[in-house]
Amino acid sequence: MADAVTTVTLVDGVRNVVMHFTNVSDGTGEAAVVKVDVSALSGSPREVTIDKVEFATEGMSVEILWDATVDVRAVLLPANNASEMNFERDGGLRNSAGAGKTGDIVFTTVGDDAGDRYDITLRLRKVY
Repeated sequence: MADAVTTVTLVDGVRNVVMHFTNVSDGTGEAAVVKVDVSALSGSPREVTIDKVEFATEGMSVEILWDATVDVRAVLLPANNASEMNFERDGGLRNSAGAGKTGDIVFTTVGDDAGDRYDITLRLRKVY
């Protein structure tokens, strides 16, 4: 079996992207799964910045990572929490990955058991 996941692009404009993700785990989890593929976004941006994260987690943490040869953590969403993180005032979270940087965003779940879940909305800004 596999985790039951959804990815929905709510907005893919000239400047902004809003995407919504869900996961109900079967206990196998996700490891560096591409959630934001910048090559699939309109306008061909080279990467995105994270302006805001709205989330709810039950039973597991979620690492949001910049994809690269060695993925770099952008933010860790703690287990059993519902909140929002607003980075827009500071110019957004910029991709700090080094070698092999793709511009993509990947998720890794941590400590997940069957029935654990997350609900995440990312508000992103395109960088050309």
